[in-house]
Amino acid sequence: MPDSDKTDGGTALNRAAPGARLDESRPFIPVNIAILTVSDTRTPETDRSGDTLVERLTAAGHVLADRAIVPDDVSAITERLKAWIADDGIDAVISTGGTGVTGRDVTPEAFEQVYEKRIEGFGEAFRWISFQKIGTSAMQSRATAGVARGTYLFAVPGSTGACRDAWDEIFAYQLDFRFRPCNFVEIMPRLREHELAREKTKA
Repeated sequence: MPDSDKTDGGTALNRAAPGARLDESRPFIPVNIAILTVSDTRTPETDRSGDTLVERLTAAGHVLADRAIVPDDVSAITERLKAWIADDGIDAVISTGGTGVTGRDVTPEAFEQVYEKRIEGFGEAFRWISFQKIGTSAMQSRATAGVARGTYLFAVPGSTGACRDAWDEIFAYQLDFRFRPCNFVEIMPRLREHELAREKTKA
């Protein structure tokens, strides 16, 4: 995005999503984000989509907590997700790749195995954004999101364009504590409140 559209934290304020507004009384809070590329063929040298997400999250002021490439295999994906979910130093995971409908596209199936709660609106919003650009082809995307053990999990398609759209149109706002009327960051401390309630009951 053009530098003229950026402010503290790298958010594109000049083209904020409808209804979104910046609350300048709030501080910018960096989010620790892990990037997962799901692909049988990409390498660290050729992973342009992963690079796109890393470049955007760091430019926005967030922290790259970890990064990995795994094959299109449910077990490999869930193993990596579970390791990051168990890591208290990781707040969110964004994966790229494997969200289509071909035989090797199994990222949504892997994510479903670890979700505690789904965020249905993420996939709906992503496909709506894609529809504005690629029309009915957007329905082939199975972008998905959810929460597990207080960690946000997001899965977007493998193209660099899809990664740009997901960051610029969704993550730039929902992972920025300053944006109203609500965002994922402000409710982050409450994602595990049910666990605390159970612990108090046992005590």
